Amino acid sequence: MSTIIAALRRHAEMTPQRIAMQDKDGALSYRELLATVEQLAARLHAASPRVLGLLADNGRAWAVADLAALAAGIPLIPLPLFFSPGQIAHVIRTAGIDQVLTDHPERLSAALQLDPTSAEAIHRGLRILRLPDAAGNEMPPGTAKVTFTSGTTGEPKGVCLGRKEMETVAESLREASAARREDRHLCLLPLATLLENISGIYTPLLAGATICLPRLAEVGLAGSSGLDVGRLIAALGHWQPSTAIMVPQMLQAVVTAAQAGAPLPKSLRYLAVGGAPVARRLIDDAQALGLAVFEGYGLSECASVVAVNRPDKSRPGSVGRPLPHLRIAFADDGEILIHDVRWRGYLGEHAAPHSADCIATGDLGHLDADGFLHLTGRKKNIFITSFGRNIAPEWVERELVSRPPILQAAVFGEARPFNCAVIFAHPAATAERIDSALQEANLQLPDYARVHAWIPAVAPFTPANGMATPNGRLRRSDIFVAHAKQIETLYPL
Repeated sequence: MSTIIAALRRHAEMTPQRIAMQDKDGALSYRELLATVEQLAARLHAASPRVLGLLADNGRAWAVADLAALAAGIPLIPLPLFFSPGQIAHVIRTAGIDQVLTDHPERLSAALQLDPTSAEAIHRGLRILRLPDAAGNEMPPGTAKVTFTSGTTGEPKGVCLGRKEMETVAESLREASAARREDRHLCLLPLATLLENISGIYTPLLAGATICLPRLAEVGLAGSSGLDVGRLIAALGHWQPSTAIMVPQMLQAVVTAAQAGAPLPKSLRYLAVGGAPVARRLIDDAQALGLAVFEGYGLSECASVVAVNRPDKSRPGSVGRPLPHLRIAFADDGEILIHDVRWRGYLGEHAAPHSADCIATGDLGHLDADGFLHLTGRKKNIFITSFGRNIAPEWVERELVSRPPILQAAVFGEARPFNCAVIFAHPAATAERIDSALQEANLQLPDYARVHAWIPAVAPFTPANGMATPNGRLRRSDIFVAHAKQIETLYPL
């Protein structure tokens, strides 16, 4: 049996009146939540979907639908609202989704050229739409959820996950974050993202806590990367959460606003940040403002979180200690290998790139003497200088952005005699101040990794201009193309 559903039943019996979930339209006690989940699970069981899609905004209805599919044993595929119509159609075809729960039937109409009025009401604002031609790929045995990421090529890739893997991570996070019944977790990320799904719904439910579920627009999110920091600050003040999760871009916006005088809630005791590398300077600035920020690291293939800093065991500059259910090792080249996590594969790919008991992450790093994990870069991003030195650019970039006034940096040097950087700095920064910051960073680097020349970025690296992912990771090839002519001038013949 699902440990999440078992916990829900236990809390419904022990603390039936305690609020389990709330959004702007109302709240559900643990007793009411259990009854609602069981009712919807029965309706879904009667509908008999082969694979169920879920395309909806954040709110109680999304969470109830997710739990009902879990209780009914129906494979569920969350569909992010920020996916394009082409991406939605790709996921539906690839996974063989034959029924979709949605509060956005017009999005399905745009993606599949279907009549949205054929959708039938099933729960609150959710409607169920039955789809034709649901062949799709066969799922690995035991698949309970397939999480699709937008990736870098536009075609989403599906990671197949079992119930046990997700629930094991949720329990490890309950322990790591010291989750408790008195917590109020505020969901700031789309529930269709695995991180918020597991950490924002499953972990609080295990602890018997309260989950706050405002719509995405209410917390300032629009699409994959639009952010209204005023609404985000207002949501934090309104809901007074004790826990929340942010991606680095959100944390940077909050810190900047707070430094300008915006109020921050005093209720937050654990603010997790992840999804992309976090500059040490940002963590320091957040903590200086009184925010209890804890960086973590994970990947979808491991059912989200792999390591995270904890209230009693934290080391800024690291991504924390590995969660207790897994073991970390390293390949000869420093690649992080994850053991003791079940791997079920990518949807539609028969030859998995990982063995069943070892997941090669593609990330480079090391454990320090106290067991904290430090990331040094991505294996695929390593470049080799003309002197034959291997360099992970993230390592160098981390040193650069830790020095004001450098806000963003992308380092290049493949087959070159020295490294260069494309730098986006504070608008008021002079070239002399940037040069000084660059020299300070170079003092912390060996000679072969130092940056000897730089050019100003034509624009900040954002998802809107294609030079960063929604999580804040740099799209290096796009940055290089946008600055290729300027970069060439740094290397005279």
